[in-house]
Amino acid sequence: MTREKGKHLSKIGAIGTILTCVACFTPAAVALLGLLGLAAWTGYLDYVLFPLLALFLLLVGYSFWQRRQTGEEGKRSKHTPGLMD
Repeated sequence: MTREKGKHLSKIGAIGTILTCVACFTPAAVALLGLLGLAAWTGYLDYVLFPLLALFLLLVGYSFWQRRQTGEEGKRSKHTPGLMD
């Protein structure tokens, strides 16, 4: 994975995490469902939003881990004088 792809994944994960937090911890989702006439679905929001939040947090963690691995591989491939001479 390239560093650019890792940055892209972390941006998607961060935006998704923020939007999911807004929907989870504010009445925004309840109000939106009420406006759409789907207020009966509000009882099921927790079953959707909490796993979605976990998914986005895992995506952010995975992207940071991949970026770190890519950076370490770049460091390993460079020749350090004195270590392997």
